[in-house]
Amino acid sequence: MASMRDIKRRKGSIQSTQQITKAMKLVSTVKLQRAKQRAEQSKAYFNCMYETVNSMLAKTGNLNHPYLKAGESDKKAVIVITSNRGLAGGYNSNIVKLITNGDFKKEDLVIYAIGKKGKDALHRYGYEIAEDYSDVIEEPSYMDAMAISRTLLDSFAAGEIGEIYLAYTGFKNTVVHEPKLLKLLPVEPAESGENMQETGSKAMMNFEPEDDEALDLIIPKYVTSLIYGGLVESVASENGARMQAMDSATSNAEEMIDHLSLMYNRARQGSITQELTEIIAGANAIS
Repeated sequence: MASMRDIKRRKGSIQSTQQITKAMKLVSTVKLQRAKQRAEQSKAYFNCMYETVNSMLAKTGNLNHPYLKAGESDKKAVIVITSNRGLAGGYNSNIVKLITNGDFKKEDLVIYAIGKKGKDALHRYGYEIAEDYSDVIEEPSYMDAMAISRTLLDSFAAGEIGEIYLAYTGFKNTVVHEPKLLKLLPVEPAESGENMQETGSKAMMNFEPEDDEALDLIIPKYVTSLIYGGLVESVASENGARMQAMDSATSNAEEMIDHLSLMYNRARQGSITQELTEIIAGANAIS
């Protein structure tokens, strides 16, 4: 059995750790409320933009536009959104697994990392890191999403990449966060087309002045909106995951402290019993 001094030292260490986890839980809770509100406010626009563009393209018929067909390059760009800090349970590792366990070949992927944890992990696995936007995740804005979108669209137009994907964590509620891989380009309105057939809507979409000019304006806004939506949902998911992780850590520390308190009391009781036994034995020897 460990000595009373060792038990007391370990108990003190765990109590210090518990104070840290409690503080981190409180900070994450406050951040979660702000991020959750922001995610819920943007979610309607996020979903409406996605559904509107897909619905619109489903009605256009066959258009010959660069944004609607894969590029000549076999390279696939993936925007990977993780966090800059750990202690968030499986939040970061789930996104990394989404990439490493996916159907993509490692040599075909080009990673645009938003978050140091994802960047470092994928770099260790040997993936090509094209750009690092880790600072963006601290306080994401629509302008940040626009800058990232512009960079990717320029590479897509230049033929450097053939497809663009977004890997992020969707925020459902405080305890449910779902890793998602969303294809941004080329736009594939298959699902919307199926829904249109079910509802019987077959009216064609007409563009004014020209379809190419309209899509050149709409698709960049569409891509930017999806990236921004992924950013705000990921921030909310990160804080929710960290709050859960710190809550679990605090509860585990409490259980360990109770166990160590019991061990300390038993050791103390054993020490007192041994001292009494020695005193009694000494008194009997004198008499």
